[in-house]
Amino acid sequence: MDVVPQCNVAVMGDMIDFSSNGIDAQGYLAVPENGSGPGVIVVQEWWGLDSGIKEMADRLAATGFVVLAPDLYHGELAAHDEMDKAGQLMTELPPERAAQDMSGAVDHLDGLEITTAAGIGVMGFCMGGMLTFILAANRPDKVKAVVPFYGFPQGDSQPDYSKIAAPIQGHMAEHDDFFPPSAAMHLEAELKALGKDASITVHEGSGHAFMAPHNALGTQDQDLYDLIWPQVTAFLHDKLG
Repeated sequence: MDVVPQCNVAVMGDMIDFSSNGIDAQGYLAVPENGSGPGVIVVQEWWGLDSGIKEMADRLAATGFVVLAPDLYHGELAAHDEMDKAGQLMTELPPERAAQDMSGAVDHLDGLEITTAAGIGVMGFCMGGMLTFILAANRPDKVKAVVPFYGFPQGDSQPDYSKIAAPIQGHMAEHDDFFPPSAAMHLEAELKALGKDASITVHEGSGHAFMAPHNALGTQDQDLYDLIWPQVTAFLHDKLG
């Protein structure tokens, strides 16, 4: 049986307001104990800005990053047994508003005095993994490292990948009906053909949402989490400082 990861995180963040193209937006800001560090945006799953995403932000802050997770649903949430509602929220999310909110979060995080790096990292899960690519293509001026988990653009949602300037370290699931591994490997080949620094790993035996603290799909994998997390934080520190 999968075990939900146990993590003694001393960091706990708070909800904040920030400006998104002149409109008020909200997000969850987590700051490391020393009070400063490189900035990383964490992009939510299709459930919304829930306890799982906040916990991942806290865990990332505990490793030395200033983390902001924007609330792309503007207060809406789906419970972890409400997959139909989560799908509806994701489908009805206005793409332009989501892009504005993520871009506004980048600017807010980059403008904080406690953010020490010259660029911003982006990490996302599921829907958020897909949106990391879009944010990287929209904001190559600021996004300097990209870590998508079990999510990437498909079909009409794909951005202009040629605009991405940041290195990518992607982690996908082998057993995933939402984001097939064959499509993930095709995307890696496409990115490399464009000259991008992209590495996408499909983890053997894994299921969608293998990193999720809430284990809503019953696929959380503690051993895989323990393997990947140090790789991810090392990658972000290497690219951001």
